[in-house]
Amino acid sequence: MLLSELIKNIDNYQTKNFEDIEITGLSYNSATTQKGDMFICIKGETSDGHNFVDSALKKGAAAIFCEHEVDSDTVQVIVSDTKRTMAYIASAFYNNPSKELNLIGITGTNGKTTVTHLIQRILEHNNETCALIGTLGYKMSSADSYKEAKHTTPQPPELQKDLRLMADGAIKNVVMEVSSHSLEQNRVGGCDFNGAVFTNLTQDHLDYHITMRNYFKAKAILFENLKKGSFAVINADDEYAKDFLSVIPDGVKVVTYAVKSNADVKAENIDFSVDGAKLTVKFNNMKVNLNLHLNGMFSVYNALAAFSAAYAMNIDYKIITEALENTKSVAGRFEIVSKRPLVIVDYAHTPDGLENVLRAARELTPKESNLICLFGCGGDRDTTKRPKMGKIADELADKVVVTSDNPRSEDPQLIISDIMTGIKTVDTHRIFVEPDRRSAIKFLKNISNDSDVIVIAGKGHEDYQILKNETIHFDDREEARKVFPAAAGLKSV
Repeated sequence: MLLSELIKNIDNYQTKNFEDIEITGLSYNSATTQKGDMFICIKGETSDGHNFVDSALKKGAAAIFCEHEVDSDTVQVIVSDTKRTMAYIASAFYNNPSKELNLIGITGTNGKTTVTHLIQRILEHNNETCALIGTLGYKMSSADSYKEAKHTTPQPPELQKDLRLMADGAIKNVVMEVSSHSLEQNRVGGCDFNGAVFTNLTQDHLDYHITMRNYFKAKAILFENLKKGSFAVINADDEYAKDFLSVIPDGVKVVTYAVKSNADVKAENIDFSVDGAKLTVKFNNMKVNLNLHLNGMFSVYNALAAFSAAYAMNIDYKIITEALENTKSVAGRFEIVSKRPLVIVDYAHTPDGLENVLRAARELTPKESNLICLFGCGGDRDTTKRPKMGKIADELADKVVVTSDNPRSEDPQLIISDIMTGIKTVDTHRIFVEPDRRSAIKFLKNISNDSDVIVIAGKGHEDYQILKNETIHFDDREEARKVFPAAAGLKSV
């Protein structure tokens, strides 16, 4: 693509040594830059791409996209913020693929991954193609395996490349997790969303956003930019529901869902068992029974979110119901890996997420048995949620094992100490500490009986652990199955 075409839709730029050259690729990492690329200088937390221009030029970069002039005779395009503007460059380079797709964005603190999978299943059950982008990676259909992703929402060059791949691959629909970071950093700039779904807003990422109000404002960007004729789905039970509803532009179709509040789509008569959740969904003066293989109240909300999105797209309720009832668990989301004892692995890594999972697990715990919770907190992340999660585990579980999650650069013992400040119990028969996560999972065998329910929380689908100087292979599900015999036929998608 000619450079003039690439930059024609960005505002307030300057050039140096301008020539209307052919750009054959985009790069923001000098190590992977190829001949003909435009090298985009990004200022990160620990490094500045402007310092790697020489390296990129040696690799064959044809032009530099930067925030200030660099000492080079190479063609330069200068803007005030390369990180934000990169999204529009990437969209233009790949010929605006989102305009050819029915793109649906899912945002919220918890539930994004499950909701994307449920919507994908509904659309496919409606004989439509649907790709998925999110925490687990991306895949072109529910039958495909995941392609690895570095972020919940990829950086613009990767995101737009993936969307182009999907558009060229005869994909009609794409459902995508949209993180608050990606919205704040404009990673989804240039994306033309036809629909947006809000799951919930509870404490997370305050190390980045600082306040809950800032966190809300980041999430709200997805809804503020919806175009006329698109749809917005809002969880009416969430305390931020009114705030989200207030920013939705005129001409956008709004569908609310709830368990407690009045809403367009509402769940009633909810009942839980080890096999899943049964409920009645009330909508449009109709009622339909729904038997989910998914468990817990959070799963009810996730199913309602997906139901509402499909309802907003005018999909027949029978198709919606059949698809939801045929969906098994999502990898690492309340995933049962053993039945005696009942061992559940979940991605819950926020106070609200941990509380939801433990309350759901309590529903499955026999009266004379124990609910056991193993969890830790990630390093280099919001420290204020650590004691809160300790308090929740202490109050909701009968036994608690505190261990490491992804400690990153922090001392695991100091993270555990932060967690322990929220635990008021001093009973050494109830509260246990084992910094080594593998040993902690093995220890569960010593404090459990076959009738107990065990929740291993925090990492879910992750098959790695990030330590100070290395990242190692580690999968909670694998470790649990070594300790407890997995029941046959337990699978996730």
